[in-house]
Amino acid sequence: MDFNSFRVLTFDCYGTLIDWEAGILNAMRTILAEHGKNPSDEEILALFGTLESQIEATGYRPYRDVLAMVVDGFGEALRFEPSTEERTALAESIPDWEPFEDTVVALSTLGERYRLAVISNIDDDLFRTSAARLGVEFDEVVTAEQVGSYKPSLKNFHVAFKRLGHGPDGILHVAQSLYHDIAPACTLGLRNVWINRRKEKPGHGATSPATATPNLEVANLTALSTLMCPNN
Repeated sequence: MDFNSFRVLTFDCYGTLIDWEAGILNAMRTILAEHGKNPSDEEILALFGTLESQIEATGYRPYRDVLAMVVDGFGEALRFEPSTEERTALAESIPDWEPFEDTVVALSTLGERYRLAVISNIDDDLFRTSAARLGVEFDEVVTAEQVGSYKPSLKNFHVAFKRLGHGPDGILHVAQSLYHDIAPACTLGLRNVWINRRKEKPGHGATSPATATPNLEVANLTALSTLMCPNN
């Protein structure tokens, strides 16, 4: 891959820059414990991934509503009735979700050479709480709220292309989810990097399974920044 051919890096946020699986587990375990439920981490993440993708596929609604419906889905699957507070707890936990250890330094390094943008399945206000943790100013932020659809819809990527002034050429998309990001990027001819943060873990985590072949696979953002900015 010729990294000199890129001018812009677009990133998925949650799962790629922000450790959303840790955030999901912390929030859901608190809810589940109140109802005497103790599924494994893998079971929680797999159920989350199934519910989230099913809900998003039915049409756009704010991500806060998606997450409330996810909590409802846990209740239906595990036979408990979530309270009003529990239905909002997952979304309200997002400001506490931490970046991965490699995120802030890698973004700073990559930002010295490339324009940086985000394409995220999130509400604007929720992303702002996460953006404050990432340590860089993004040139563009494209959220599901702004577009009115959720990845893997191609619409989200087309809006990003228009705002960035590029088609797929000149852009490298960086993401953890094969389902939400790498598969649609391949469909569009958008070159991409799979940050395979689950390489040593069982299952598919918090995303639906998908088959896609990335242009490049790395374990984390440190590895990517070392490849793209070798002199830093």
